Amino acid sequence: MPAVAASEIERVFRAEYGRAVAVLIRVFGDIDVAEDAVQDAFAAAAQRWPADGLPSSPAGWIITTARHRAIDRLRREATREDRQAQAALLQANREPAEEGAVRDDRLRLMFTCCHPALAVQAQIPLTLRLLGGLTTAEIARAFLVPEATMAQRLVRAKGKIRDARIPYRVPNEADLPARIRSVLAVVYLIFNEGYAASSGARLVRDDLCDEAIGLGRLLADLLPDEPEVVGLLALMLLVEARRATRTTPEGDLVSLADQDRARWDRALIREGQALVRDCLRIGQPGPYQIQAAINAVHCDAATAVATDWWQILQLYNQLMALAPSPVVALNRAVAVAEVEGPDAALSLVDGLNLGRYHLFHAIRADLLRRLGRNADAAGAYEAAIAGTENVAERDYLRGKLQSVAGPR
Repeated sequence: MPAVAASEIERVFRAEYGRAVAVLIRVFGDIDVAEDAVQDAFAAAAQRWPADGLPSSPAGWIITTARHRAIDRLRREATREDRQAQAALLQANREPAEEGAVRDDRLRLMFTCCHPALAVQAQIPLTLRLLGGLTTAEIARAFLVPEATMAQRLVRAKGKIRDARIPYRVPNEADLPARIRSVLAVVYLIFNEGYAASSGARLVRDDLCDEAIGLGRLLADLLPDEPEVVGLLALMLLVEARRATRTTPEGDLVSLADQDRARWDRALIREGQALVRDCLRIGQPGPYQIQAAINAVHCDAATAVATDWWQILQLYNQLMALAPSPVVALNRAVAVAEVEGPDAALSLVDGLNLGRYHLFHAIRADLLRRLGRNADAAGAYEAAIAGTENVAERDYLRGKLQSVAGPR
């Protein structure tokens, strides 16, 4: 069998970590046991696969190995009258059958982590950690908080699940709508991390994009009458349609204005735009639906100069009324620059408190460049470069810096 490179093992880890953890939590009813077992299984894979080759079913190999490792560990601990270990072994022997509204382990885990007994600020990070396999550092960057702060949130959330004995089970049909907001936020953040990875050499993490869209489709099947569920799926599909054009074959970032629109995935655009029309017919606008509509306008334009920025600005005005935030205001400023000019947009950007967010500095730098303030633009580009750990973004921003400051 051919040897397996470390990069391939990492790819399997990214693609299968969340699914494996979700399955092991169902089997053992214990988050820590599941996480430790899956980590052990991937450690074993890193030792064996380079010599033995990739198994025919890498996901199955990981889950089976993790299950065996967990059972062995729990048996050792159970002999010391560890009641928690005994309970986990009993749970594993029972193996509850699939039932209820949520029939997918990943969705079941998402709804469990979004239990109302957990603090809202902990629900989403915990699910990203367990389901998305994101590191604490990646989650911290997504929430614009220090890594130590996020680590404490995750520890507290796990402790709350353990101490409050929050069950890993399917929510009742009546409980689903109340839990859906946090679940949608989780899917959205997983997709965002895939769309523009917070660190690493690649701009896009295909595995996370695919995972988020798959979860979005499951949610849409589960709750087809929830307009924000449909809106989020539409948003992801319309953004995903541009994936192939967002980087060069060498991995360099390509801006939206410079992308080859003839290569956009028209099937995904048609599907996404049809879902946007479904949302419009329902007539209950929400943040995800509006963001989907914004992306539908972008996809309607055959060229960048043909983009209907006035319509996009009106949609951002509606989004600010429904879900105001500094990040939404920053994105709105981009539309303002196209409709009213960069000077009007810069005054809005300078009023925002987003100093730790690298895209704030990147957008500000672009506005300053357009106004001919190259020295100020260079400083803003340097701040943006310092704020990102993604190599593709950093290289792109360095190119922009050179355009206003010359070679360094």
